[in-house]
Amino acid sequence: QVQLVESGGGLVQAGGSLRLSCAASGRTFSSYAMGWFRQAPGKEREFAGSISWSGVSTTYADSVKGRFTISRDNAKNTVYLQMNSLKPEDTAVYYCAASASVSGSAAPRDKRFYGYWGQGTQVTVSS
Repeated sequence: QVQLVESGGGLVQAGGSLRLSCAASGRTFSSYAMGWFRQAPGKEREFAGSISWSGVSTTYADSVKGRFTISRDNAKNTVYLQMNSLKPEDTAVYYCAASASVSGSAAPRDKRFYGYWGQGTQVTVSS
């Protein structure tokens, strides 16, 4: 089992940057694929990016590709989401999630593959 705690959210102007962190408990962190999802008010939770357990494979939603970068440090049990060139439409609660349901270089987009979720961190981008 793994517990996840996100941090790094806040208020930023359009065009700015933020780096989110997700700290995981448990000794098996390195065996999980990790994902970042986001949920804006009144909308469904949507995929933002994911990374395989080794960090070799990453996947991004089209809406964030080229602006967001996901990475992980298995020695620190932490996954990161670097967000650049932020837009007002990026405003949402951001959640990290862990998936034990995949193997190899998989980095799933579907939230149904993720069994563990953090509590979320708010990101607000002002215009």
